[in-house]
Amino acid sequence: MIFAAILAGGIGSRMGGTDTPKQFLTLGNKPVIIHTIEKFVINENIDMTIVLTPKNFINHTKNLIDEYIGGNDDIVVIEGGETRNDTLMNSINYIDENYGIDDESIILTHDSVRPFVTHRIIADNIDAARKYGACDTVIPATDTIVESVNGETIESIPVRDYYYQGQTPQSFNIKKLYNLINSLTEAETNILTDACKIFTLKEGDVHLVRGEVTNIKITYPYDLKLANTILDDNHD
Repeated sequence: MIFAAILAGGIGSRMGGTDTPKQFLTLGNKPVIIHTIEKFVINENIDMTIVLTPKNFINHTKNLIDEYIGGNDDIVVIEGGETRNDTLMNSINYIDENYGIDDESIILTHDSVRPFVTHRIIADNIDAARKYGACDTVIPATDTIVESVNGETIESIPVRDYYYQGQTPQSFNIKKLYNLINSLTEAETNILTDACKIFTLKEGDVHLVRGEVTNIKITYPYDLKLANTILDDNHD
């Protein structure tokens, strides 16, 4: 089976001027998180969409799904974890308990505040995860990258051609991911907060999937303004 895990655990502290987590802010005529969920729910390749939120937002998220999407047996809302890895493990444990995990099981993990993921990106993630076991969605870095250890002076300026900006989805063979996360020591768990980094350090290659510049993450107030512009352009 192919599962989508929508990671909605953020509290939006960088959005400013609002106590509402950014995934629940309105984009166009509905919440950001609903735009994101819809991309996976209507994709015929996704068997189940798992939405992971803080415990106190589970009922609110369920109510939004009922209001904007309607009753759907292929969507479930469960509690996330304290860290990204914990949240990811919660989704894997849910899958294992309710569906079982075989050698072909795939999970696409996606930020709830990236509502413009395309069906091409989703399809490419599924293909790459099946073929390679792990993949990350990226776009080439367009700005010069400057490295500074002390935050005051430049240590180096790497060759931009070798650098990419990470997006999501990040997608994996579930059995491989489960085994890797469970193999982490406590020290590794504290520093390896990105599943792709776990693969690169413990398992091997992570395949690159080409993203889109419009697959933005809504983090700051400006991002929400930009997202509304993208939404308007898509409707033209």
